[in-house]
Amino acid sequence: MMASNKVKLRNLSKKSKGAKRALLLLKRPDILLASILVGNNFANILASALVTILMIDYFDGNVLLGSMILTLIILIFSEITPKTIASVHPENFAIKSSWILKGLVWIFKPLVWLTNIVSSRLLKFLNVDPMESASNDNLNSDELRTLLDEHGELIPNQSRAMLSSILGMEELTVEDIMTSHAEIMGIDLNQSIEAAQKVITSSYYSRLPVFKGSIDSIVGMLHLKDSHQFIEALEQKLDVSKILLETTFISQSTTLSKQLNQFQKQDNNLGLVVDEYGEIQGLLTIEDIFNEIVGKFGAAKKELEKEFIQKKDGSVIADGNSKIRDLNNYVGWDLDEDGSKTINGAIIDHLDQIPQENVCLELGLYRIEILQIEENFIVKVKINKKGS
Repeated sequence: MMASNKVKLRNLSKKSKGAKRALLLLKRPDILLASILVGNNFANILASALVTILMIDYFDGNVLLGSMILTLIILIFSEITPKTIASVHPENFAIKSSWILKGLVWIFKPLVWLTNIVSSRLLKFLNVDPMESASNDNLNSDELRTLLDEHGELIPNQSRAMLSSILGMEELTVEDIMTSHAEIMGIDLNQSIEAAQKVITSSYYSRLPVFKGSIDSIVGMLHLKDSHQFIEALEQKLDVSKILLETTFISQSTTLSKQLNQFQKQDNNLGLVVDEYGEIQGLLTIEDIFNEIVGKFGAAKKELEKEFIQKKDGSVIADGNSKIRDLNNYVGWDLDEDGSKTINGAIIDHLDQIPQENVCLELGLYRIEILQIEENFIVKVKINKKGS
């Protein structure tokens, strides 16, 4: 009864009356245990008394021999064998034994009530709440993810990975998956109309930021359905701000689950990420959140394959501005993501300076070799995991 999975019993209770009875009994584990123990002890004491009488009447009072025989019988047939079988199939045995146990609970109710008065006082003194065992099946996100990883064989691998990602959304923040400030693609009003058209035709997002000079001077968001009208306004040198949508700003510390909910409420799928001082740090789309759940695919997956080139020796050639999280997910590594989110940032944090020449360094189990530097920016690196 105690080893049975309450989730499985709840599922079985839709069709089985025995499962319903078992769940009802498990709601009061203190009464159930008391009834089982009263019955168990009564049976053992009665068996001892009967064996003692038999030994006195038929075996010249050899009580020691009787005790040894009874102990073996109880251990083999009443303890080890049935409990082992029941522990292998706990739900099945819980359902089948529930009607007997329900009867025992009713029969021993007066005695259980009396023993519970004494035991409850003792439990209270020891600061133990017996009702806590009824809620032991309540699992947090980490425990559910462990359960999926270790006991989710019946769930397809892809579905398991998606469920695990969903459960992990409470731990991830917007900052973990956003497109960094330097990589934001948008329309610069200070550039030519041809440049704006090129950005519009090459974008796979439905909205694009429009700015003057840099993303820090944001004007608004262009929905691609209004792109024709937007280009016409540029050609006629009209004010385009009326065509643009209002910019949504997101705090970089917002969790992904909360931000997904905000996108749904606002009927919006893109926002600029700002820090505590209101300075733009990056960009986040609803596609980024979906990609975190289901994995990247299509054009995004091809870009990832270009971004991380795996060599035969197990090393990876990566861009300096690549996200550490993307690298970990792509290769299956566990490079530390708690500090800087990009490889470039992690190297600078470790060296405490911008490298001026190609150097090698070690970050935990990973050896990083800088291959190319341009204008104080790490362009290419080679990463090896020790022992791989």
